[in-house]
Amino acid sequence: MAYELKTRENDKSVIEFIENVESKKKREDAYRLLDIFTEETGYNAKMWGESIIGFGSYHYKYKTGHEGDMMLVGFSPRKAKISLYFATGEPKREEILGRFGKHTSGKACVYINKVDDIDIEVLKELIHESITFLRETYPEQ
Repeated sequence: MAYELKTRENDKSVIEFIENVESKKKREDAYRLLDIFTEETGYNAKMWGESIIGFGSYHYKYKTGHEGDMMLVGFSPRKAKISLYFATGEPKREEILGRFGKHTSGKACVYINKVDDIDIEVLKELIHESITFLRETYPEQ
């Protein structure tokens, strides 16, 4: 049975999603991130799944034959922390994160409590490096 990816681009309203974020501070941070990601990527924000705001997209195809579409970068103002989505496997990621500010990270996500905890210029660098890496790894066909 083929794996069905839950996180897909849809036509839900990004602004409506942000307006429904419970925490006033997280809403404010979401609008700050929306401005930064929009400006840095040149893409309009789109909802991916129920709770991720994504920018741009790329098509991937693995050696296993599995393929699909995913956002280039994105974020989600979740209850506990704000999740930032960047490319996995990007070689400069760890070095850049060393200058990023207060965060934790998983395989694909970087988690922050609030935007004031991070260096915005380093965030912009992470966005650009992630997009460059994905465009080189998965050139448009």
